[in-house]
Amino acid sequence: MNVTIKIRYNSPAGIVTQRGTFPLKGRKPERVAFDWLQLIKKEVNYEGLIEVTADSDLDITELVREMEKAPLE
Repeated sequence: MNVTIKIRYNSPAGIVTQRGTFPLKGRKPERVAFDWLQLIKKEVNYEGLIEVTADSDLDITELVREMEKAPLE
């Protein structure tokens, strides 16, 4: 089963939106989004999360923000 994640974030260039489809492989959508966000942070000048949605209608922003604040597993 796949999930489509859309991440909107601030960068020095302005608001950026990235969208991708990923296999769940037994993971929750917020974990998939968080893992992808970590990759984005390594590649661009990330300044802050605006919004994260799964499958176009499920707002998982707060779940991802909580994961950002939590200590690394």
